[in-house]
Amino acid sequence: MREYENKLLLQGFLNIAGVDEAGRGPVAGPVVAAAVILDPDYNNEQVKDSKQLTEKQRRVVYWDIINNAIAYGVGIVSVSEIDETNILEATKQAMKIAISNLKLTPDYILIDAVELDIDTYHESIIKGDQKSISIAAASIVAKETRDEIMRDYDKMYPNYGFKQHKGYLTKMHQENLDKYGVSPIHRKTFAPIKDMINDEK
Repeated sequence: MREYENKLLLQGFLNIAGVDEAGRGPVAGPVVAAAVILDPDYNNEQVKDSKQLTEKQRRVVYWDIINNAIAYGVGIVSVSEIDETNILEATKQAMKIAISNLKLTPDYILIDAVELDIDTYHESIIKGDQKSISIAAASIVAKETRDEIMRDYDKMYPNYGFKQHKGYLTKMHQENLDKYGVSPIHRKTFAPIKDMINDEK
């Protein structure tokens, strides 16, 4: 998990940021990105792809990252912005916001699977959250931040079960959509939401 970081450190890059997102696939809620710069000596074997951790494990590791990172930043792009552009552009925007919210400027940026138009030295890595500790840390921060947002939305819109599925289209989510219709935080350009709105028209 440190192969990319160690190689860059040997080349003289000190502040290496990992960047990842959460929430490209759901049909409700924002897309969230995080940028994390870890201390080269930071070591936690639980820092891996956020999808490999349980919710309880992820929360514990999230706080460990937050408390020990040299810097971290978060970027959130709303449902309306996702619908105005598209999910890829919204993801890129969230990543750029996360990078800009770092308290120091990174020397090099490792990005999970997305190509960004930025001036800083950077590299896009396919399945980066499984290959880079910095990207894995960012994936955990992004996922936990987004999950917390969806837990808050669950209180605002209790009919949909956002706390359970976080906006992904599960059987339960689909049933609640059929029963209660589209909420303000559903993505209007995503199927089946788009089709439901057209049917209503």
